[in-house]
Amino acid sequence: MCGIAGTYHWPDGKAVTDRLTEVLAHRGPDGAGRYSHQAGAGEVHLGHRRLAIVDLSGTGAQPMVSGGLALTYNGELYNAPELRGELESAGVRFRGTSDTEVVLEAWRRWGTDCLPRLRGMFAFAVFDERTGVLVLARDQLGIKPLFLLRRGEGLVFASELKALAAVTGGKLEVDHAALVASLLYYWVPDSRCAFREAEKLPPGGWLRCRPDGRVERGRYWNLKDVAAEGQERARSGELPDLAAVVEESTRGHLLSDVPVATFLSGGLDSSYLTALAARHRPGISAYTIGFRAEDARFEAMPDDLRYARQVAARFGVDLHEIEIAPDVLDLLPRMTYHLDEPIGDPAAINTFLICSAAREAGVKVMLSGMGADELFAGYRKHLANLLALRYQRVPRPLRRGVSAAVDRLPVATSRRGLRSVRFAKRFLSFAELPEETAFRRSYTMYDREELLGLIDPDLAGTVEDVLTEHADVYEDNELDDFVNRMCLGDARMFLPGLNLAYTDRSSMAASTEVRVPFVDVEVVRAAFAVPGDRKIVGRQGKAALKEAAASVLPREIVYRPKGLFSAPLRAWMSRDLAPLVREVVNDGELVRSGFLRRDALRRLVAEDAAGQRDFSKHLWHVLTLEYWYRGAISGAGQDSTPTA
Repeated sequence: MCGIAGTYHWPDGKAVTDRLTEVLAHRGPDGAGRYSHQAGAGEVHLGHRRLAIVDLSGTGAQPMVSGGLALTYNGELYNAPELRGELESAGVRFRGTSDTEVVLEAWRRWGTDCLPRLRGMFAFAVFDERTGVLVLARDQLGIKPLFLLRRGEGLVFASELKALAAVTGGKLEVDHAALVASLLYYWVPDSRCAFREAEKLPPGGWLRCRPDGRVERGRYWNLKDVAAEGQERARSGELPDLAAVVEESTRGHLLSDVPVATFLSGGLDSSYLTALAARHRPGISAYTIGFRAEDARFEAMPDDLRYARQVAARFGVDLHEIEIAPDVLDLLPRMTYHLDEPIGDPAAINTFLICSAAREAGVKVMLSGMGADELFAGYRKHLANLLALRYQRVPRPLRRGVSAAVDRLPVATSRRGLRSVRFAKRFLSFAELPEETAFRRSYTMYDREELLGLIDPDLAGTVEDVLTEHADVYEDNELDDFVNRMCLGDARMFLPGLNLAYTDRSSMAASTEVRVPFVDVEVVRAAFAVPGDRKIVGRQGKAALKEAAASVLPREIVYRPKGLFSAPLRAWMSRDLAPLVREVVNDGELVRSGFLRRDALRRLVAEDAAGQRDFSKHLWHVLTLEYWYRGAISGAGQDSTPTA
């Protein structure tokens, strides 16, 4: 896992590439390299920062140059041994054992046709010295990031947006439509970018730059097509052996020349992966988190730690427990910097702190259960949307009575949060809406009118654009299975836009690689071949995956209530962050610029403080957005970690 960067036909490209690479140093502290070559009337420069995982010798160094091809590559290729064997049978001779060299030789033999054959996570740039052509590519599901910026015939690219901002002098213009989208979702969708001139290469996509100035784009893999194929497999009765597919993926993700550990929350997904990993790596280490007792009690958080201990003891795992009592006033600006874009999920802090602890212990690679909830319908919103269909059949007068009663209930007392009341209020906010609108409302921050009331009135048209974009993506499929439509929507929006994004950026901030065995092309194919009525059975979400896991894990772990990989936001907001909230609401840059309305923010704070509604997540995101915006408009903090 590494950081990549480069320029093509860009003014002062050598110096720019060196600067890009320097900003990415945390992604690869084990080495740095640069490659330069003529490209028609201009030049190409490729930069690399190395986190050495496979082939720790010099033969794995990058950029890798061989036989007229140059490659800068960020990722891990889990089917590298199989592809290496196929290429060797065709006469290829390898110098080392790195997967980078496998990608380079696969490209030489098959060009863009090699891309669907690559099983892993990756973003790379490959340059052909003979033709002067540069190609950028990104993995099928968007696990690894790749940002780019084009001006005329020139192009600059990097693993992180902050690198592009740094080399353009912090002069990139904020895209207010992306900020509106971030308010709705609490992250910036993968289809948008927080700076107007920059963009993200789409998952499963490639971009080709030719020396005559022509630029071509293509897609080699489309999740919508995979979901449609899965539906046909399900109709034919061809159900996958999930246990075998998940174990095979987990085994492949252990490929490494350095120690590998796991996240272990005590929930189903991390417990399943940890148990499988322990089969192949006895005594493997795992890392888990706990919170201050008073914070967990105030947030009404479940006791996940005892389940993690149970799994560790059963499978001989070396468990490391980390209590999270962070100085959030210090961590908030640091995380905002590392996350590149406004991302309001506090789980990013958990990931960063766990990875930092693992790195201090000498661990460079972690396995995460990320992706299982999206693919196998494990979130509460999936079940809630199904229950909403039944709720709509309840007589209207009775529904009005229920809604009025729940509306009067507080979400917290002075000492304790009332979790069931929060869930009930959330459910009633979307239970009577049409399918796509209900699904969006079940996981986003505001409804249409709330969002319009929060922002500059001149951005009303942008709100409509953002809502329409969600509808277009959600409805862009031919599935007749409601549950799998939700899973597809999540896998196209929620997974790359939020969970994979914060996982990559938080872990790489700690110079640690996180691998996600559930977000594997073969697991994804299997997931969409499971019909929705096998994913949610009764009130049991993720039922098919639980059935597979039951052959390995004790039932107490498999069928326990769903855990949380979050943070005690209400406790933080009411204590640690209360003065900062007041400052941002009354005199923050977002308010002074007119982007957010002060009166609307004050109402959020007042209702949250009164305990009538839970706006802690909303206010946390406002803080992350404020810190990001300060850096963006000042040009500061784009090339050095800010302080509070």
